[in-house]
Amino acid sequence: MQRIMKKSKIHTATITGLELYYEGSITIDSDLLDMADMLPGEQVQVVNLNNGERFITYTISGERGSGVIELNGPAARLAAIGDKVIIISYGNYDNVEAKVLKPIVVFVDENNCAVRK
Repeated sequence: MQRIMKKSKIHTATITGLELYYEGSITIDSDLLDMADMLPGEQVQVVNLNNGERFITYTISGERGSGVIELNGPAARLAAIGDKVIIISYGNYDNVEAKVLKPIVVFVDENNCAVRK
């Protein structure tokens, strides 16, 4: 049996931009993608802490060190600049892998810079 488990997340990131007329996705600072073990094009779930919206999209690599967290396409209607979001990636694991999985959690400050917890 395979289980869908949380692989990693970027916790309480701040939305820095909205680009409605785009094909759709979430642009994330490449440094944060690397820290969270997320790849460009990877499916993620975005949870908006300000309005309760939850949606699935895919990642696009943003400028390193920029702190960019930008919603593109129709997802841009599901948040406002300044909203706090959690970005979650999942993986498929067998029972043995799932029991020892240690998900990565990247905590960020108000500028979307990683902080230690």
